[in-house]
Amino acid sequence: MNEILEQALLYDFYGELLTSHQKEIYEQFVLEDLSLSEIAQDAGISRQGVHDLVKRCQKILEGDEEKLHLVRRFLSIKENVHEIEALLDQYEKTKQNPEEMIAQIRKISGLIIEEL
Repeated sequence: MNEILEQALLYDFYGELLTSHQKEIYEQFVLEDLSLSEIAQDAGISRQGVHDLVKRCQKILEGDEEKLHLVRRFLSIKENVHEIEALLDQYEKTKQNPEEMIAQIRKISGLIIEEL
C-alpha cells in the first residue's frame, strides 16, 4: 500500500488518540503535505522537533493498529465488497447462474461478518 495512503488511513482511524498538538503537526505533514521546515516555522519549533514529533506520531498510530487491526479489517471488508460488486456486474452482463452467484455472495458476506 502507498505509504501516504497508509499514514492517512492510520490517522483517520486512530488520530483522535493523539494530543491536539500532535494532531495539528501530523495533519500538516501528512494531509497538507507541508515540509518539516514550513511546519517548524509556523509552530515556532525546530525542524528536528517537527521530525521527531512526526516519527513519534507514526509509531503511536502504528502501535494502535498492531493492537486493534482496524485498518486491516477495513481494507479486507472493502476488498470483499468489491468482490460482491464484481459478481453483481458479471451477473448483470450474463444473467447466468444466479444460484452460483448467490452462493458466492453468501460466502463473501460470511467473511465480512467474521471480520467484524
